[in-house]
Amino acid sequence: MISYYLSQLLFSFIASASFGIIFNAPRQSLIKCGIAGMIGWISYVLLEDLNVDTVMASFVGAFFVALVGHIMAKVNRMPMIIFSVAGIIPLVPGGLAYNSMRHVAQNDYLGAIPLAAKAFAISGAIAMGLVFAEVLVQLFLNIVKKLKGVNN
Repeated sequence: MISYYLSQLLFSFIASASFGIIFNAPRQSLIKCGIAGMIGWISYVLLEDLNVDTVMASFVGAFFVALVGHIMAKVNRMPMIIFSVAGIIPLVPGGLAYNSMRHVAQNDYLGAIPLAAKAFAISGAIAMGLVFAEVLVQLFLNIVKKLKGVNN
């Protein structure tokens, strides 16, 4: 069981860091891109193992990617998008979308619809996770700013 989770961590790190290279992320951010993707993916895998719905697990994974991305962006003084774009790559439902289109190409429209709907729902959950984390971070920063203003 431990080797399963270690392999999930390793391969999600490699996938995210590799996409960081493809997206021309700065060299010093590649390991951090891999860490962001690794955290998002392992949260997804753990929730899947607890029989949480795939859409909700994708939401939580994207949420953690965005939170880690915000922290890394602040610490490293880089744009958050560097970490979040590379970090969500393991969560993207490419296999589902591919299988859906394969069913369409084979004129199996009834087989394609549920796969396309699931891929669409997961994609929406990823977007919602990123947005939800952004809203919470901005809310937190506004509260901190107001508290600093009160103390001065």
